Amino acid sequence: MKHPDSIPNLGIGIGLRVPHYEAIFRDEPNIDWFEIISENFMVDGGKPLKNLHRILERYPVVQHGVSLSIGAPAPLDFEYLKKLKALTKITKTPWVSDHLCWGHLPGAHYHDLLPLPYTKEVISYVAERARIVQDYLELPFALENLSSYVAFHKDEMPEWEFYSAIVEKADIYMMLDVNNIYVSSRNHGFDPRTYYENVPMDKVIQIHLAGHSNYNTHLLDTHDNYVCDEVWKIYGEVYPLTKGVSTLLEWDDNYLTFQETWDEALKAKKYWKDLHTHTALSQRGESHARC
Repeated sequence: MKHPDSIPNLGIGIGLRVPHYEAIFRDEPNIDWFEIISENFMVDGGKPLKNLHRILERYPVVQHGVSLSIGAPAPLDFEYLKKLKALTKITKTPWVSDHLCWGHLPGAHYHDLLPLPYTKEVISYVAERARIVQDYLELPFALENLSSYVAFHKDEMPEWEFYSAIVEKADIYMMLDVNNIYVSSRNHGFDPRTYYENVPMDKVIQIHLAGHSNYNTHLLDTHDNYVCDEVWKIYGEVYPLTKGVSTLLEWDDNYLTFQETWDEALKAKKYWKDLHTHTALSQRGESHARC
């Protein structure tokens, strides 16, 4: 599988959403890339694929899924994977991601991203399934950390240790959601720094940013608000540790205009510029030291 250094940094993107189609097709904005929800385009034809092809004429697209259910007790759904792989041939996505969760049982689909117990047994189970998925897709495969609202009595370790162990054991990648780190830290009372200082940053190939809702007693990952200052702070600390990876803003309800959404995403450019300016200055200094 590809070394992380060979996986491209696409820059800053936003999720492709129907309310923005009109503005995108009319104005052809100078956006770096779009992320699509894979399941919305895993169809044989029709308007969704027609619109996707229009996007692909101008922009890079990355696939992000919501229903693989990597931790479910049911066998892997190879009919689903077959359709997912067929879509990758259309999009030429450089990687595919989904969530570290479960969401269905034989005969029942909960249409939600449900948490897993943090145990060694589950690590082995999920890692083997994730390895199979990556081998089948023949593309880098990344799992995203969830926002967390409950914990299991049988947990044997913290989330970051569980997440890291699966990624390392399966030899896959991380799609690190920094808003989810913050939401979980508030809900469970841990320091966000403890989380991101204890995951393998060389395995991160993409970052998610989003807004959430504050209900005082807990935070809820709603993707319908601006990225808060605390999450931008985490992003500013995490992004340099990744040495620069593709970053995406998610906004999935109470939609803003396309331009307002893109303006929010563009705030991440500051951190991109800061990192690459610092890197360039460091390399220049090393060059002078060798003279």
